[in-house]
Amino acid sequence: MEDGVAADGKSVLQGRYELGRVLGHGNFGRVHAARDLRTGRGVAVKVVAKDKLERAGMAEQIKREIAVMKMVSHPNIVELHEVMATRSKIYLALELVRGGELFSRIAREGRVREDVARRYFRQLVSAVDFCHGRGVFHRDLKLENLLLDEAGNLKVADFGLSALAGHARSDGLLHTACGTPSYVAPEVLGGKGYDGAKADLWSCGVILYVLLVGSLPFHEDNLMVMYRKMQRGEFLRPPWVSADARKLIGGLLDPNPSTRITVARLVETPWYQKPLPVLPPLNLKEPAPGATPDARRASSDDKLEPEVLNAFHLISLAEGFDLSPLFDQGRGVGRPSAGGVRFVTREAASSVVSRLESLVTGRGANMRVTKSGSRGVRMEAASRGRTGARLAVAAEIFSMAPSVLLVDVKKDGGDTMEYRSFCSEELRPALKDIVWASGEDTPRAA
Repeated sequence: MEDGVAADGKSVLQGRYELGRVLGHGNFGRVHAARDLRTGRGVAVKVVAKDKLERAGMAEQIKREIAVMKMVSHPNIVELHEVMATRSKIYLALELVRGGELFSRIAREGRVREDVARRYFRQLVSAVDFCHGRGVFHRDLKLENLLLDEAGNLKVADFGLSALAGHARSDGLLHTACGTPSYVAPEVLGGKGYDGAKADLWSCGVILYVLLVGSLPFHEDNLMVMYRKMQRGEFLRPPWVSADARKLIGGLLDPNPSTRITVARLVETPWYQKPLPVLPPLNLKEPAPGATPDARRASSDDKLEPEVLNAFHLISLAEGFDLSPLFDQGRGVGRPSAGGVRFVTREAASSVVSRLESLVTGRGANMRVTKSGSRGVRMEAASRGRTGARLAVAAEIFSMAPSVLLVDVKKDGGDTMEYRSFCSEELRPALKDIVWASGEDTPRAA
């Protein structure tokens, strides 16, 4: 990947970027914190494996994402600085946004004050309107794709599902159904075509609702039930949300796209026009030097504070919006699929991590822990499998209730058959004695 080594031993990409810690992993690669050697500024370098893109049929999509990001330079959109490529990889040097996802803040702290929500929402609308003015439709607007910088300003990210006006058919509409179900407009799922700008505004309405209420407006276990409620515009309107805000949300979550509020009308509404608060800078904790996730092993002594499992996590973890597999505790560790393995335990988070580390240690030099954190570990094979890729398994730990944890294990890279074999032959036997099965004592609150 890299073509040099700096004096301090760090990898240098094409003589331009000094790569640091791994910020995260995706389906097709990973993202590094990095330093631009020419300017000294911090950047994020997204490393994408071409072979993974081609196998998944996503090569055209990454090209589109790059083309779109070059078109949308805006203060509230993550900036693409530079694109580089080799035979095997594509490198995107992006603006480094240090404040994390807005989703994480809401999941951790709950709803925000209306004046704070207004500040975020106005920045979101400014970015979205800018995109629409250039014929760009995001199509996957959600809290996970909204980042915060050090000053607390919102940045729209991830244009991987975006479309251009030129992609519309002869009827002037887009027809590809895509996006995240809880945020997607009903007409997108209807199959008859949709206006990309109006669909984005529906998603903005969902985001505003979550900011003010702390939960999703549409979040049924069954996707078809949820879709019918979306078609009817049927959602709760909590009394603590002001009348002006409720009216604006109703205009955005209008199931009829022809009468849904437009940006021109939206910016004239009383709620939108109210003064904005001045927010203090985010209190960001920089990692200790050398404590890079990909360089250190997970330790049982690390302080583990699993996130509390909430509605956001339930929806993201549920397959096909059927939540029953999450709570089917009588079957032990679930059968592995391409999606993952889940089980409930009453063991402490540190004990679960220790068990996973012991499993890795038992493999000798064949597998190592490459990442750890407050929610679990990531394990990666040292050698490549039959498809030429390294098997990687990520385990996240969530708190369901006092003394009850949900462990979610997923394939994070490599061959699916090898993953299934690892789960069946090694993971399940190693963890079966810590699974909490139905029929055991009901856990009590501490």
